[in-house]
Amino acid sequence: MTQNSYLLALVGTGIEQSLSPELHEREARRHGLRCLYRLQDLNPPPDEAGDRLGEHIGHARLVGFSGLNITHPYKQLVIPHLDQLSPAATRVGAVNTVVFTRDAGAVGHNTDIAGFAAAFTRNMPDARTESVVQLGAGGAGAAVGNALLDLGVRHLVITDPNRDRAHTLAKALNEQAGAERARACTAAEADEQLSHADGLVNASPVGTEHHLQLPVPARSLHPGLWVADVNYHPLWTPLLHTAHALGCTVLHGGGMLVHQAADAFRLFTGRDPSTSHMLADFAEITADVQAHT
Repeated sequence: MTQNSYLLALVGTGIEQSLSPELHEREARRHGLRCLYRLQDLNPPPDEAGDRLGEHIGHARLVGFSGLNITHPYKQLVIPHLDQLSPAATRVGAVNTVVFTRDAGAVGHNTDIAGFAAAFTRNMPDARTESVVQLGAGGAGAAVGNALLDLGVRHLVITDPNRDRAHTLAKALNEQAGAERARACTAAEADEQLSHADGLVNASPVGTEHHLQLPVPARSLHPGLWVADVNYHPLWTPLLHTAHALGCTVLHGGGMLVHQAADAFRLFTGRDPSTSHMLADFAEITADVQAHT
């Protein structure tokens, strides 16, 4: 029997501005499906995050949710509460999509890797990728790091306030890539690397509405650098504003959002999404938001 109704949600912290509900609900309507997509902001203290998340996953499964999207800060914390992981989620060690199935239980997927790669390829097809600096080594950072190596980056330098997390990610990337292509460094070393790097990717939450500041000193940016930010609220983060003013080619997080959402929609519904329509939806929604701010 074909399923035509879907109950979905985004689980995270500080997600009140997320565009995921409208993107999924609009695409569902194009397929003649009924989709109710909710935001579930858990916002527990850090030491309670894992336990409360587990209870939430169990409750969502019990009441009949078809699936969940998972965002900061739960992409890695969610893993112990799932029954299975897809190859992509296993590879990256982070989950952004959970599908509840009758036979396999709660299955974790990661659509962020392909989402970033698709957005980058679509918008920066000629970008040099010999040397790239990445900010952030959390769930989003792990996906972006994998995507960057898939895109051909030869030397990836990763920095994170949690130095152990940066070292762990670099080690995992090197084990997968089969060469010493990634390394962890301090923020000061990352700033030095930017002087001769091809690109900079911000995969940290710095620059979002709750952290409206530059993740690197403005003096570290230069016109020969391309700059990508995975954040999309605001669409033009302080980093992108500053980089664009200095002559850098820039990429906002909207493309990654749409491409990962399209892949998640396919996992939730089994239907092939129209990425072009979803990109148009994103442009329309963000234009409306900016017009009213």
